[in-house]
Amino acid sequence: MSRPEPYVGRFAPSPTGPLHAGSLVAALASHLDARAHRGRWLLRIEDLDPPREARGASAAIIDALARLGFAHDGEIVFQSTRDAAYRAAFDRLLAAGHVYPCACTRREVADSALRGALDRPRNAELVYPGTCRHGMPAGREARAWRVRVDAAPIEWRDRRAGASTERLDESVGDFVVRRADGLWAYQLAVVVDDAWQGVTDVVRGEDLRDSTARQVHLQRLLDLPTPRYLHVPVVLDAHGEKLSKQTGAAPIDPHEGVRALNAALAFLGLGEVGAEGPAAFWPEAIARWARSPWMDGG
Repeated sequence: MSRPEPYVGRFAPSPTGPLHAGSLVAALASHLDARAHRGRWLLRIEDLDPPREARGASAAIIDALARLGFAHDGEIVFQSTRDAAYRAAFDRLLAAGHVYPCACTRREVADSALRGALDRPRNAELVYPGTCRHGMPAGREARAWRVRVDAAPIEWRDRRAGASTERLDESVGDFVVRRADGLWAYQLAVVVDDAWQGVTDVVRGEDLRDSTARQVHLQRLLDLPTPRYLHVPVVLDAHGEKLSKQTGAAPIDPHEGVRALNAALAFLGLGEVGAEGPAAFWPEAIARWARSPWMDGG
């Protein structure tokens, strides 16, 4: 009987602002799961989108995690240094005919998608209608590059929610892997980096669950392994919106120490730890996670 592969988890925040209560929950869940499985926990800064980054946010996130007692394994990876790897993956997709140039503006995509889907829920993601799938209109230039999808169901399993099936042609259509501004799309970068770092388990917020089928699709096209996934609930604000910098989320004060960690632990249903500092918090928090339903699926 073969031994299971060593566990490798990761936390991969985008530096659009400092660590807040919502991102702390995701960090805590991923860290506890890694340590409870006696695995490695990596830290990756997803600084792919300079226009959206807040000055000093990367350093602030790293400092806050360290002050709260998060201990990452290995060096911190910054996606801004990984352009060659994303280009190599893109070239593989291009050579295999999986990607194509698209001339459509965001407004054109929205107008076309809305005309063809007036009965879709108001908050549903717009489906790309395939305008440039068989060639761009005459006189237009490429703005972005999209990966082809088809009607084959994408099946994957969440450790908490169970089996999921999604048809990408119905939910999103051909999606962008290189943006109009020349930047690499999140979906491509995260797939390349998870495989490169040997990530076996992705523990992240429920808000990223909708990205999973797209990532599984790219993993299959690039012949990369699919990690196990666990999506945990996200913290909401008073209006029921995901807590984020855009919704005015207050930054975590690292000096709060156990108070901030306990708030995140309680949100995950694991109560609070009676500890005076982060060093005493972690052993008990890990033990609680190991005994909880989260360990096997949530």
